[in-house]
Amino acid sequence: MPDNRLNPEELVARLLKLLDVNELGEDRFEGPRKEGGVGRVFGGQVIAQALAAAERTVDADRPAHSLHAYFLRGGSEDHPIELQVRRDFDGGSFSNRRVIASQQGRPILTLTAGFQRAQPGLHHQAPKMPDVPPPEELEVDEAIRVRLAAKLTGRVREYALLQWPIEVRSVNEPQWALTGPREPTGCMWFRAAAPLPDDERVHRAVLAYASDMQLIGTATQPHGKNFWTGQLKLASLDHALWFHEPFRADDWLLYSTESPWSGGSRGFARGQIFDRSGTLVASVCQEGMLREA
Repeated sequence: MPDNRLNPEELVARLLKLLDVNELGEDRFEGPRKEGGVGRVFGGQVIAQALAAAERTVDADRPAHSLHAYFLRGGSEDHPIELQVRRDFDGGSFSNRRVIASQQGRPILTLTAGFQRAQPGLHHQAPKMPDVPPPEELEVDEAIRVRLAAKLTGRVREYALLQWPIEVRSVNEPQWALTGPREPTGCMWFRAAAPLPDDERVHRAVLAYASDMQLIGTATQPHGKNFWTGQLKLASLDHALWFHEPFRADDWLLYSTESPWSGGSRGFARGQIFDRSGTLVASVCQEGMLREA
């Protein structure tokens, strides 16, 4: 193990710095580059930065209720991300924003986000949280990745040893550790690795960041292949996220995922995110490119 590993507080401090977009004027913002980044930008980073930029242009009493994003090109961690926000609509209760994320003049992601002033209304929750072991009974994924790294080489080994600001504990065998086919479903507990400030916008940005983790990988499970072994090329194409109820991203959240379909070099996956009480706090859908290497 390298001696220069960061503690959880340092990891989360870096994440908060990464998601704290800089205002440039005229609804233009800059998303910082990842400190020490040397590869392709994680999709969740671009989504979270675009959401953060959009939220800066909306009244504080209108939290985000949904976002829809298309990934256009892979981003580079060598450069910051330019974010241009368009104020498409401000009504009595709802607002809508459009964001174009670019690097070096080329769009890498487009995102639309909806916002609503808090209002009472009819309420129901159809899905029930899966009956799974609590996170305290599960091994942290980082320990599994470190063991697996001993069998890997090159960039894949470097990726396995990366430290993430999100602590994950998989209920099932992690996708990247699969050795054979499995049903296209999964569950993982996740939370920020250290406490977050009491700002709902921060918690939404962190959940948006984490919502891109392991989701499209669910579509690879029936085929017993994963990109860690060089068998697949995998990239997100689009991503949709709905916020339902208040939550804290530094408390344990359960991410339940399933993939009902894949074909045509694409895979589709959807997820539900619950807090520990069983409340459905968010829903996610994603389509991604799946190609055999």
